[in-house]
Parts: sequence; C-alpha cells; structure tokens
Amino acid sequence: MTVLGPAAPRRRPYVAPLPLSAARLDPASLLGNWQKLNAAATIPHCLANIRRTGVIENFSRLTEDTPQGKFVGFWFADSDLYKTLEAIGWEMGRSGTDQWTGMLSEVADLLESVQESDGYLNSYVQGSPDQERFGRLEHSHELYCAGHLMQAAVALHRGGGDTRILAIARRVADLIVTVPLIDGHPEVETALVELYRETGEESYLRAAELQVERRGHRTLTGGFGPQYFQDHLPVREATEAIGHSVRQLYLAAGVTDLYLENGDESLLKAMEQLWDSAFGSKLYITGGHGSRHRDEAYGDPYELPPDRAYAETCASIAALQWCWRMLLATGQARYAEEMERALFNAIAASMTTDGTAFFYSNPLQLRTGHDGSSEDAPSERLPWYDCACCPPNLARLLASLHGYSATADAAGLQLHLLTAGTFSTDTLTAVVETSYPWDGDLVVTVSGHGELAIRVPSWATEASLAVTGAKVLVEPAPGAYVRVACDDGATVRLSLPMTARLTRADERVDAVRGCVAIERGPLVYCVEQADLPDGVLVEQLRIDPSVPISEERTPGDLTPVRLRLGAVTRSLEAELYQAYQPDAQAGTAITVTAIPYHAWANRGPGAMRVWLPLS
Repeated sequence: MTVLGPAAPRRRPYVAPLPLSAARLDPASLLGNWQKLNAAATIPHCLANIRRTGVIENFSRLTEDTPQGKFVGFWFADSDLYKTLEAIGWEMGRSGTDQWTGMLSEVADLLESVQESDGYLNSYVQGSPDQERFGRLEHSHELYCAGHLMQAAVALHRGGGDTRILAIARRVADLIVTVPLIDGHPEVETALVELYRETGEESYLRAAELQVERRGHRTLTGGFGPQYFQDHLPVREATEAIGHSVRQLYLAAGVTDLYLENGDESLLKAMEQLWDSAFGSKLYITGGHGSRHRDEAYGDPYELPPDRAYAETCASIAALQWCWRMLLATGQARYAEEMERALFNAIAASMTTDGTAFFYSNPLQLRTGHDGSSEDAPSERLPWYDCACCPPNLARLLASLHGYSATADAAGLQLHLLTAGTFSTDTLTAVVETSYPWDGDLVVTVSGHGELAIRVPSWATEASLAVTGAKVLVEPAPGAYVRVACDDGATVRLSLPMTARLTRADERVDAVRGCVAIERGPLVYCVEQADLPDGVLVEQLRIDPSVPISEERTPGDLTPVRLRLGAVTRSLEAELYQAYQPDAQAGTAITVTAIPYHAWANRGPGAMRVWLPLS
C-alpha cells in the first residue's frame, strides 16, 4: 500500500512528495536518530502526560448523564490529544508498530460516544455549561481543534488504515462546511485541504477556500486586535508577516495548500511576498519566528532581540510545514534551506537528548542571573507545560520527518534535506551515505536510471562534485541544485566546505549590532557558561576575529564537533554607567569553546549567547 505523507496534493505540483515507504532515514543519522528517539520516548511521554493532565478525562466526563467535575486545562487541550494521535499515525506508517492499537480503539470509542448527532465535538464547549458553540471563536479554538482532529485522522488512515477516527473527523468536517465563520487560530484551512486530498470530498476544499476568503475583514476583534488574528487585511493584500506567529504560519501553509489544489496564482504571489517578509526581515538566525513575548508575535521588521526572542517551537514547526508546501509549489532551493535551518537549530534545540523535556520559547541568549521560575521563560527544558502545544507538535513532525526529505518529478529525484538514507522513485533509487551536518561529504549510490538533483546550501561557496557512471547536467552552485543524469550503478560525491564562519546581521537589527554569530555548515553555535573558566561570565566575552577558529572533534559526544575561538574578557564595572573612554580596557586573551546551539542547556541551566560582541 502506498503511504502518503503530511501533504499529498491531488493536482500535480512542481515537485511531488515521495510516498513515505520510498523515503527512509538512516537510523544512525542525526535525523534518523531523532525519529527513533521520538518513537521510543517522546510519543509515550506525550501520551502519559495527556492522561496525567486530564485531557482524556475531559472527554470521559461527557459520557455521564451529568458530567462530574469541571473541564481542566486550556480550552484547546483537545488538540494535544489529536497531535499525539497524528504522531502515532505517522509512526505506524513508518515502522509498522501496533503497540498503540488498543489505545486507539479506546480513544475512538470515547470520541464516538461524546460526538453529537450533527458531528459537533469539542470537550471544552460540550463540558462547560456557560459556553455555546462557535460563540467566541476569537478564543475558543473550536475550528483549530477540529483541524488537528482531521490531520490526526488522515495520518492514522494513511499510516495504519484506521477508518473509525477518519469517520469521526469527517462528521466534524461536514458540520464545519455549514459554519460561515473563521477561527481566531488558523489551522483548519490546511486540515480541510488534506481531508479533501484523502477522501476526494470537494466540499472540504470549498470550505477551506471560504475560510481563506472570509479572513481579513476584521470580524475577529477580541484580544490583541485583528492583526493578532491575521484578520486585518484580505489574504491577497496581507504581505507582511504580522500578529501571532504560529497563527500566521499555519494560515500561510493553508493558503499554499489551496494554491496547490486550485492553481490560483494570486494566492501563490501573495505567499511569496509574505514569505519574503517573514524570512527576509523577521527571522532569527536559528530559524525561530516571533520576537515578542506579549502576544507570541512577530515584531517590526528587524526587531530581533536575542534575549527576548520568543521563537516558539510551534512557530518553527509551522514555518517548516509552510516552506515544504512552497517547495512543492515552486521547487526553489531557498524553501528547503529554511527547513534545514529550523530543523537543525530552533527545532532541535527545543528537546532534550532523552526526548522527554522541552522548550516552549527558544531564546538566543540567556543572561547570568536569569529568573527561570516561570514556564514562559524557563532556564532549562521542562517535562510538560500548562499550555502543552509544543511537545506533541514535535512528536508529529518527527514521526513524519522522512516525508519532508525528498521529492520527485518527471525527470527524477530531488534531495532536499541532506541526510543519510534511501530515497526512491519508480525509476531511480538513491542511497545516501553522509555524517552531515558534522561532515560535508555526501556519497550517493544510484540504482536505476534518471536525473538526480541535490541541494547545495547557499553557504557552500566552494562545493565540489565527482561522479562515475553519470553526466553532470548542472554544476554545483550555492543556493541551487546540482543535477546529474545517472545510469545504473552511478556514484555521485558532493563535497561541501564545513569551515566555521562568522556571520553578522543587517545593521537594522539594532539588538546585535557589533556582534557576530558563529556558524558551521547548517549549524548555529553558541557559547555556554558551562564551557567557561571559573570567574569568567558569558557577558564578559568579546570575540577576536583575527584568531582562526579551530575544530575539536569529540566522536560519540552530544556535540561531535566543537569550535575553539579567540576572545578577550573585559572586567566587570563597579557602577552601572561610566564615562566613555576609548580603549579603556585592553582585555585578557582567552580561548573559548562554542557548541551547537541545539545542544545548549543539556548540562543544566546557565547563561548562553549566540550573538557575541567583537573585540
């Protein structure tokens, strides 16, 4: 049986996703190991916490003639269950596991028993006497939760052949088709499109189109205002990424899904302009989105404070999902590059190495003395959150990660995520061997015949290529695809320079003017207090760019490649402000260690910086 991934367009896109069975990540690779960890630890952890925090009980209490107790948790807690179910669906399709069969039957029984006759299903509204259906869509997340149920149903149907939860989701969707409203939290748009793709029911596609057309007419006014909800301008006119970042990115993914099905070029044009805003002037170097804690929102262009970065984990996941759809629509390498940036940095940083503790926000700086007592800005990852949207979102992404790695077109196979694994079309199979992102060599062995395209990152200015049994059609160039016509048995070796580099921000990013970030390959590095000598604080450091950066190899370690940099330390002042004197302090020379940003805070809480001032 052909198992399709999270986005499976019916209308032929520019490039098409591979069936999930045609893409396999090497379990020894960084991405493949994350999938193993997700199956072994993260999904079970999510299930345990969903039960512990009362999400299942919110439904169970509705089976009583008179519900006992009150709804617990945030009003969108249903979505935590649905995202975890989606993760299970993709994991079943990936590994064939049946360990959750009994639990799925239990959940299906429960959902069927509380779903109302017209299809309505929402444990918060149904279990709260003071709430009415769709009465406060600015806040209630009713369509948002319904969307995650639909996506769970699609994953379970594709991954495990489950039809019961698909039927439940369809009854919900049949009701939504009749509801002339929009939700304060976009998400149902992309879900309705995917349910259409799975079932062929065109009313779901029409409903998604109406969701998009209704948005932007200032009908949502509560909370932080219509911009927060992306309801300030019609979708085709809203060319600046604005408001709550996760909502903005989910909406963009849904609009792009619509373009992939209906071919409306005005939608694609608007999304390209919106992408230029989100990724051109509002993106953190780690792949994080959202610079304001106040409303989990985008700030002004170039408003990117590292210490106050919100950069919600869900936002980076949503950005990856949007970039994937833009990649399917256009085939452009820049979308895959931003997927990679988010994956290896912001998304990877959001989870501990054991897969059971998480960051909600992902700052690029943690100050000495930071008060991490609040879960809004903790000093280290937490096992769970009152607002638990991020852990199950990670679980569903990681379970389906192989589905984002490669595509096919009439000519052959395109490799977008540079990772070890096996990827196949009907006529060509590519086995990729690489230790990327730690090393820059990729060796691809091809069976069959066809064109192989491999993405060359924009930082790889000196990439080189060697082939046997193949003809080079397009030479490697940064930010593009090298293309090779392969015969059976061909080998292709792409070598990417992995020299560490210093990166500066645009002058308009005031918060980091005079600072540099350290990058190596796709990885952003940081300096963590744990690696500094006693008596030296992160805040005292200034990087000396005249000292060459060296590498320290630690095979098998959490950070297989560390970097060593020259720096000077400046003494701390006794007073908060002093008179300016040029070169008042020469500083003391020191060598400091930088580790990949995604590995920070795995050795306990402590100060950290991505952006470091120059000496």
